[in-house]
Amino acid sequence: MSDKPSKGACLVIGAGDGVGGAIARAFALDGNETVVTRRARNLDQLESLAAGIRAEGGIVHIRGVDARSEEETVALFAEIERDIGPLEVVVFNIGANVRFGIEETTARVFSKVWEMACFAGFLAGREAAKAMVPRGRGTILFTGATASLRGRDGFAAFAAAKAGLRAQAPSLARARGAQGIPVAPRICVRGIDGVFSRQNIPDLERRLAEDRVLKPADIAQTYLDLHRQRRSAWTHELDLRPWSESW
Repeated sequence: MSDKPSKGACLVIGAGDGVGGAIARAFALDGNETVVTRRARNLDQLESLAAGIRAEGGIVHIRGVDARSEEETVALFAEIERDIGPLEVVVFNIGANVRFGIEETTARVFSKVWEMACFAGFLAGREAAKAMVPRGRGTILFTGATASLRGRDGFAAFAAAKAGLRAQAPSLARARGAQGIPVAPRICVRGIDGVFSRQNIPDLERRLAEDRVLKPADIAQTYLDLHRQRRSAWTHELDLRPWSESW
């Protein structure tokens, strides 16, 4: 456990061994008492993540929460505010990037993806605003996707959900920005270093060495920089891509 005074609480909804885990690590090691969540049945990954962060001196708490549940989300925010500290940062990082051909995309699949990547983001943003607005400070960040701008074959449900998340973020920003709460929807393209990339990009190690693939730690640093930026120059949307990507 760190002996540094906490800068407040940070909540990362949807953490694992990729971008979410890197974001949690960055904020925890910067002095924020950090809470990471996943579905209760998928907590093994969080145990390993938390152990690594604690070994480096960060304070991290694990919670099993269904982010699609209004009841569980409301209870999570109330618990953090009551037992851990005032929320200074909330990061919504649920992906729901699943591939189904349009003929195989059932109503149930579409609804589940929308619930995870869009509706859950609405719940997180709403509860974050409730906690932060009375204090007049805090940062709300959403991890988006290029699919919110252009959907690829097989990703109709994912694209629709991320487009919905991207559309609601400015509404939240306009409502809360005047009260001192920066809200930033984020767009990250495919090709982030992780399990999927390591299984599907044969020359990944070379690309990583040449900085041609997005690295979770570098993405996380950008989130931290957003939280620290001055109010006279807020970022409302940011598109992160490797330097070498063709347009």
